[in-house]
Parts: sequence; C-alpha cells; structure tokens
Amino acid sequence: MSTIKPSVAEKFAEHIPYHRPLSEIERVATGMGTSPRDNGVVEMIICRPSTDERRVLDEGVLDMTHGLLGDSWEERGADDGGPDPLRQITVMNSRVLASIAGDRDRWQLAGDQLIVDLDLSIDNLPAGTRLQIGDAMGEVTEPPHTGCSKFAGRFGADALAWANGPTGRPQRRRGMHVRVLVAGIVRQGDAIRKLPSASLDDSSLKRDKMDHGRDHRAGAGRV
Repeated sequence: MSTIKPSVAEKFAEHIPYHRPLSEIERVATGMGTSPRDNGVVEMIICRPSTDERRVLDEGVLDMTHGLLGDSWEERGADDGGPDPLRQITVMNSRVLASIAGDRDRWQLAGDQLIVDLDLSIDNLPAGTRLQIGDAMGEVTEPPHTGCSKFAGRFGADALAWANGPTGRPQRRRGMHVRVLVAGIVRQGDAIRKLPSASLDDSSLKRDKMDHGRDHRAGAGRV
C-alpha cells in the first residue's frame, strides 16, 4: 500500500520534476498510438481503502452494491450524502495515463480503480454501453469524470488542461464512470470488452447477477 498523505510534494518529491509540459505530453501521447475500440486489456486494478491511500491488486471483486470490494467509494458520497451508484467505478485509459504520469508506479496516483487499454471516447462508449470486465459486467454512466486540484498537484497543470480541454473531454482522457451490473472477479491482464447493445435480456441479466453474486462471495477473501 502507498500513502499520498501528508502531502503530494513531500511524499512524492522525487516525482515533482516529472510534471510534464504540454508539448512533451502531446509528443508522448502521439507515440503511444491508439487503443483498441472493442477488445481491450485491464492493465491495473487500484483499491483506495481510504482517502489518499492506494493498494494495487492482482485481482479484485466488482460488486453490484459495494463497487470494488475494499475500496472507499461508498464513503465518498453523492449529493444526498450516500454513495453515488453512477460513480461506482472510475476507469482511465492506460496510454493517456502513461503520457501524463510516465513510470507505471505513478499510475496509482490518478485515483482511478481500473486502468485499461481501451478507447474510452464518448463516440466509442456512449452512456449505456455495456462492458465485460473480467468475469464482471459494467455499464458506462452519464456523469463526466473530470480532473481536480489533486490531479493537477500530482501530474501538473498542463496535464489537467490537456485532459479536460475541448479535445480531451470527448476522448475522456480523464476517464469515465461505470456501474456494476453483474458481479465478478477482475484480474490484471483480463479482457475488457465492449458488448453489443442487445447482449443480455432482463431475465438473463437477473440470472447472471445471482450466479456471479454467489461466485464473488466465494472469492472475496482473495482481495
């Protein structure tokens, strides 16, 4: 586990020189190429046990009620004070993050639970798109995922501007939100796959929820 407190500057002082300028971010991003549109890979799974704490997992359980088991999503709250089901899981593109953060050991600083190599653009994954994520299934939700002062503190103001700019937002460079439809285990290296819009009817979805619920309870101790 890595802890970001007491401050980014103190804990990650060795990383401060790697706040890349915009020109370098754009150069690195161009060299990264494009992510697949339909069949991608889960590159990293990150649990946030509490604010500013990170735990990189080999595998995790995506749960319909609790999100990523062991994560603090439920404590972060919606406008009414309860957990926001439309912001259950945050997902960020690995090529974008590598362009901003550099070394893989800095990826966890972004604060997203799933880092994936998949085209997350609004054009490719509009709200309502279903994704197979390892053994689980999720659905892309409407609320935008935008950067904040913490993101700028960890990766630089240029990185935040690049992610949230007029080109960055449609591409979802900062990431997107997903809610869990079918519980299951996800492992580093698993496939993340865009599903056809009519991939499941309501009866099969309910049946899979029950089956995966039993499966994830059996495997929950491995997180």
